[in-house]
Amino acid sequence: MPHFAGRVLRSGTTAGLLMAAVLAGCARRKGYTAVQPLNATSHWLDGGRAARTRRVDLAHTLPGVATHLAASMFWAGVFEAARRRGPRRPLVGDAAGVAALAAFVDYAVVPKRLTPGWEDVVGWRDIALAYAAMAIAFAATGESSIERLRRPHRTPLRLMKHN
Repeated sequence: MPHFAGRVLRSGTTAGLLMAAVLAGCARRKGYTAVQPLNATSHWLDGGRAARTRRVDLAHTLPGVATHLAASMFWAGVFEAARRRGPRRPLVGDAAGVAALAAFVDYAVVPKRLTPGWEDVVGWRDIALAYAAMAIAFAATGESSIERLRRPHRTPLRLMKHN
């Protein structure tokens, strides 16, 4: 279990940070501040004021960041569980599938009050980019990606030393 928890922490943190960076860039491009998408995520506490808050503050940014990271960890758990149950399936397929499921649940299943709230700051294409960032983060931090990087390279010189 500790190994699983570590993988969830790694992939969830990476996904959360990458998504936040994508959303911040999209918000800036639209004339909003970089923090507004994360502030918007706290709308489950006080409604529409969250997305209109243009600066970092304790009332909106802290719960927004905490909510966003908690959701990222949840979806990372789903991704890592999928990898554990089907390690031979394509890593990218699992990453894309979990990100698509997250987007579907976040915007088609849960009530409006429990959505990420990003639509109050950025457009739907930007939201799709954020979920694509989630998939990229999961694929980049997935077990087979990390294991490939840790394997020693098989260069001809190294092969000769082993013979």
